[in-house]
Amino acid sequence: MPRYIEKVEKLTLPVIPLRGIVAFPSIPVNFELEREISKSACRAASADDMYVLLLTQKELNVEDPKEADLYSVGTVAKIKQSIHKPQNGNIRVVAEGMCRAAVQSIRSEGGHLVADVISKTLTGDYSTLDLRTEAMMTEAMNTVESLLRYAPNTSDDFMITCASLKNPGLLADFIASNVLMRYADKMGILEQFDPMKRLEKLILTMENQMLLMDTERDIQRKVKQAMDENQRDYYLREQLKAIENELGMDEDSDKFRKKIDALKLEGEVREKLEKEIYRLEKAQPGSPDAAVIRTYLETCLEIPWNKRTKDRVDIEAARRILDADHDGLKKIKERILEFLAVKQLNPDLKNQIICFVGPPGVGKTSLGASIARSMKRKYVRVSLGGIRDESDIRGHRKTYVGSMPGLIINGLIQAGALNPVMLLDEVDKMCSDVHGDPASALLEVLDGEQNKAFRDHYVELPVDLSECLFICTANTLDTIPRPLLDRMEVIELNTYTPSEKFAIAKNHLLPKQLKRHGLNRRTLKISDDAIRELIAGYTRESGVRNLEREIGALCRKGAKVIVEEERKNLSIGPEDLEKYLGPRKIIDDAVEKRDLVGVTNGLAYTEVGGDMLKVEVLPVDGTGKIELTGTLGDVMKESAHIAVTYIRAHAAEYGIPADFYKTKDIHIHVPEGAVPKDGPSAGVTMTTSLVSALSGIPVRHDVAMTGEITLTGRVLAIGGLREKSTAAYTMGIRTLLIPKDNMRDIPELDPTVSAEMTFIPCETLNDVLSNALVKQNAESVSLPVHQETESGQSADISSVIPTQNERIYGTV
Repeated sequence: MPRYIEKVEKLTLPVIPLRGIVAFPSIPVNFELEREISKSACRAASADDMYVLLLTQKELNVEDPKEADLYSVGTVAKIKQSIHKPQNGNIRVVAEGMCRAAVQSIRSEGGHLVADVISKTLTGDYSTLDLRTEAMMTEAMNTVESLLRYAPNTSDDFMITCASLKNPGLLADFIASNVLMRYADKMGILEQFDPMKRLEKLILTMENQMLLMDTERDIQRKVKQAMDENQRDYYLREQLKAIENELGMDEDSDKFRKKIDALKLEGEVREKLEKEIYRLEKAQPGSPDAAVIRTYLETCLEIPWNKRTKDRVDIEAARRILDADHDGLKKIKERILEFLAVKQLNPDLKNQIICFVGPPGVGKTSLGASIARSMKRKYVRVSLGGIRDESDIRGHRKTYVGSMPGLIINGLIQAGALNPVMLLDEVDKMCSDVHGDPASALLEVLDGEQNKAFRDHYVELPVDLSECLFICTANTLDTIPRPLLDRMEVIELNTYTPSEKFAIAKNHLLPKQLKRHGLNRRTLKISDDAIRELIAGYTRESGVRNLEREIGALCRKGAKVIVEEERKNLSIGPEDLEKYLGPRKIIDDAVEKRDLVGVTNGLAYTEVGGDMLKVEVLPVDGTGKIELTGTLGDVMKESAHIAVTYIRAHAAEYGIPADFYKTKDIHIHVPEGAVPKDGPSAGVTMTTSLVSALSGIPVRHDVAMTGEITLTGRVLAIGGLREKSTAAYTMGIRTLLIPKDNMRDIPELDPTVSAEMTFIPCETLNDVLSNALVKQNAESVSLPVHQETESGQSADISSVIPTQNERIYGTV
């Protein structure tokens, strides 16, 4: 081992902190100074032509290092060159290490760090080396040669330089500065002042570095192998995709699986769809099976499996929307508001199925859309009119060509939510034939206990319909099967009264038509009287469709006049209607102004509302035949025969000859013979006309009546009292004879009608006749048939009609 001479000095030097760089003695180093603390130390050393201490930081991210942030051993160096870079203000420094130095203390002076150090310099004769030193240096050379195999691009000059070095300490520093990768490993070499220990530590560090690089290489090899396999799979998939594109195929499997994940489908639905995707992948490209499966998957994934809308919870807001869209319809509005109230208390409320029944044009369909808007739900309309195939409801099996899901599933897809308001329009107009009965298919849809797992023939998966609000519409209940009707809550929509039509026309129809024709209330003014005349003289309907057409016609005519005559506005009164719309279309049979024998005012219920129905009876000499004219139905004919039989049994009580059925032919006629008529409610009217004609007592012209009769003379309840009473009121009648059992219906009548009319309850025919026939003196001679009399005559008719306390009831 060579002998060393150690030279020790105490120095005070400016400190330049280095990040990630370790300076060694006798080895040049260059670096760039960015921080002001480093620039200041460099300027101080350059100005005094003194040495500088290069200390490496322990952590790279420390911007303002203190003594604790720096290693305790550094290199005393001489700055050979410093170049200022004007573009960024940095200083490029080239320095050469002189010797190692151990730090005693560090302080800050003049904007940079200053250290008190003890420098140690070793000098010696290296011409002859002992065996141990030579062996250590040889081992170091072999180790570094092995290490360089991991870096094949290293220059040969490096090994030549290493071989030329005879100083073991300098060899260790040279190898460490060029071969070791981590600055912490380099610092381990720098901190060794003894050359042999330094060389020994270098060899150990290089061995560890080779072990690390072997491990990294093994990991890289495995990663590369995995990447090669992935590249191969990717390459093959891209080739397959190109081939499928050339064959006109689509790569849909991934798309379908992503949709399944996005919809969060689980259980039977997910299992079924995954199975179909697998079949699609195995199907022959371009085959019919592949097209069928693809269409099936697309349809199933369009169903809103887990999508719902949030119901409106503000009942007052819902009420305002319903009132803004429709006038009247109090029962229906209350029913919807009740549903919303219960929904707030029980959010899980399901299975709401409502059926609106009423004549055409009363707003059943538009009411469904208004309900959806008030509840803040999606709205979908399913038209069932003319449906005759069960598959239209439940779908077709997907094995058939052109198969598709039924109207219910299509409605859900169209709505895009699982809880829409679904309007089943014209449910009473479905037909049944050899293809099945669609009404039977609706049984499951409208059954609250079954529709939570409705299975469409095409989809073949359970779909929850229990959250849908089903609203059915129908014009009559007669054609709806009983089992289907039993599943629905029926709400009847009556025909509109004239006052309701007026409100609808003024508040809804007129603004709508004005806007449609580019007008407003200033440019075209239609008076209230004109609207009432439109209702009475130009339309006769249960709803308001024809009324809207007539208003539209008025708007067109008015627009034409405004444009042609360059007018700013136009007013239309009732006297102008004939000018714009032609003569009055509806001419009512006016009520007689006098009391007639054998003529009675009856009432009828029609599809367009109520109507006055006069019954005329004329007995003539004959053999007892009964002639019925006026296109009467079987039920009405039976009422006529019941009336005749009852009068035969009670002829003496009414002063009628007992043999009238032998000596008289009786002709019963109901005017407007071209209009078919039927129903039992004309029984009291026919009986009153018969008694009047056979007894010669006139019938009061200011009274109308309705009611069914029995052979025992009882008066039975009837339907349609609301429409019938409105018709009587419109014709000027203010006294109405009704069955006693119908008095409970008076609160449901039009408020104006019930306030201004007198309703007389009748339990028997005696009650009807005592109030309908004109009261005569007992000694007076019977008047000829149809002879006029003054309606004001009144006297005791106990000899003609049994004494009866007259009971007149006003509006309750």
